[in-house]
Amino acid sequence: MRFLPRMLLVLLLSFPASLLTRGPLVGAQNQDQDLTEDEETVDEDVVDDVTAEDEDDEAEVEDEETAELMEEKEDEDSLVGEVKASPNADTTILFVKGEDFPANNIVKFLLGFTNKGAENFLVESLDASFRYPQDYQFYIQNFTALQLGTLVPPSRQASFEYSFIPAEPMGGRPFGLVVNLNYRDASGNVFQDAVFNQTVTITEREDGLDGETIFMYVFLSGLGLLVVVGLHQLLESRKRRRPAPKIETGTSSHNDVDMSWIPQETLNQINKASPRRSPRKRNQKRSAGSDE
Repeated sequence: MRFLPRMLLVLLLSFPASLLTRGPLVGAQNQDQDLTEDEETVDEDVVDDVTAEDEDDEAEVEDEETAELMEEKEDEDSLVGEVKASPNADTTILFVKGEDFPANNIVKFLLGFTNKGAENFLVESLDASFRYPQDYQFYIQNFTALQLGTLVPPSRQASFEYSFIPAEPMGGRPFGLVVNLNYRDASGNVFQDAVFNQTVTITEREDGLDGETIFMYVFLSGLGLLVVVGLHQLLESRKRRRPAPKIETGTSSHNDVDMSWIPQETLNQINKASPRRSPRKRNQKRSAGSDE
C-alpha cells in the first residue's frame, strides 16, 4: 500500500510524456505521407506533361511530313505540269496492233489532233519514252522525238504516225509509257499534251529464235549427219567383206580356135554368108604381107 501512491504518480507523469513523444512521431508520419502523395502527384503531372509534349512532337512531325509531301507533290506537279495541254485542242491515240508491246519488235500507233479553237496550232514534235513505274521522273528508255512542224487550222484535224522498238532486256516487266505531243498557238504559247501516260507490260517475243533454239537445231543437224555418214561407212565395209563373184567370159577371140578340120568349101560358104572375114584368112593375109 505504501508503493501505490508512488506508482500512480509515476503513471501520471509518464502518460503525458508518451503523448508528447507520440505526437511528433505521428506528425512526422503524416508529413511523410503528405510528401509521398505530393511526390506522386508531381510524378503524375510530369508524366502527363512528358506525354503531352511527346504527342505535340509527334503531331508536329506529322505536320512537317505532310507539309514536305505536299511540297514534293507540288514540286512534281510543277515539274510535270510546267507545260499543259490547251483546252482548245483534243488528242486521241490508237495502237495499230492493240496495247501489246513485244520486246525487240516494232510498236506503231496513230495520234489524232483536233483544233477546236479559233486560231491556228503549230504541232512541233512528238516523243515517247519508258519510265520507271514507281517514279516517272526516272527514264528507262528514251526514244527519238519526231519533228513534225504541221500547221492545223481551226476546226481541222491532223493525224501522225509514230513507231518505236522496246529493248529486248525489258521483256516480261512493267514500265510506264509516256507519249507527249508538243505544239503552240498563234500567240506563241507553248503546250504539251501527255496523250498516253500509263503503265504497260513488255512481253517477250515467242516467234523469234533465241540462241538456245538455234544451238539445239545445229546440234540435231550435226547428229543426223553423223548418223548418215556412219550408216554409209557400215554399208561400204560390208560390201568390201563380200567375195567378188567369178564371171566366166569364155573365148573372147577366134585366134585360138583350130579350124583346120573344117573343109575349105564350108569355110568359103561361111565367109560368103558373114560380112566378116574369117580369122584364118586374116592370118593368111598378114603372113603374105610379112613375106612381101
